[in-house]
Amino acid sequence: MKVKNILISQPVPTEIEKSPYGDIIKKHGVHLEFHKFFKIEGVTTREFRDEKIYINEYTAVVFNSKHAVDHFFRIAKEVRIDVPETMKYFCMSESIAFYLQKYVQFRKRKIFHAQDINQLLDTVKKHKTENFLIPCSDSHNKELPNMFDSLKVAYREAVLYRTLPAEMNELIDINLFDMIVFFSPQGIRSLFHNWPNFTQGDKLIGAFGATTAQAATDAGLIVNIPAPSVTAPSMTMAIDQFLSKNNKK
Repeated sequence: MKVKNILISQPVPTEIEKSPYGDIIKKHGVHLEFHKFFKIEGVTTREFRDEKIYINEYTAVVFNSKHAVDHFFRIAKEVRIDVPETMKYFCMSESIAFYLQKYVQFRKRKIFHAQDINQLLDTVKKHKTENFLIPCSDSHNKELPNMFDSLKVAYREAVLYRTLPAEMNELIDINLFDMIVFFSPQGIRSLFHNWPNFTQGDKLIGAFGATTAQAATDAGLIVNIPAPSVTAPSMTMAIDQFLSKNNKK
């Protein structure tokens, strides 16, 4: 089956023509449609207080997403807590570290970033005496906390936002697409929230990340385009390589 229409479960890039997706459109002549499959909703001040978490008791914060950054500083402001100048920040990626500067003045000894979770934990090992707070969603995976447990480091998870399915069944005709690409388990859950009777049939499924692929498999889907891989570290590269082989046939 030649792929013509692809549904990407993310917002459309700001400058799609200059993005890797723009290259895919030009190279393969396919139609790409972008829709974010879920929405983020912050917990209320009351809900946060019920968790009995006191930010000033912690000496370091671990951020694994920009949403975590936004909601950490939102809730701190709402409960009228001044985050200490001495607070250290450990970021899962360089882009999160740069985004953090929206709230915190950059200092070399204060903000740390890594390329992946293993590199992050290598950095954490050097700061094992810190008391870590991990802002997260209500549906986060346990990879990071499990690795903190293995290091025997003091930490606490703080649920600061929820990931909810976006209502899309009236916006999208799911049957028009030959391929659907997911980037998180929440996207898989949103698919079946909007289309409870969805069956894969001939549709191709792309999944970025092991947890996304596992969520797809658990839901009874077959993942045809997995990423990252040795030859395709990004989802766009995986799509490009698949289309180059499949559409050529």
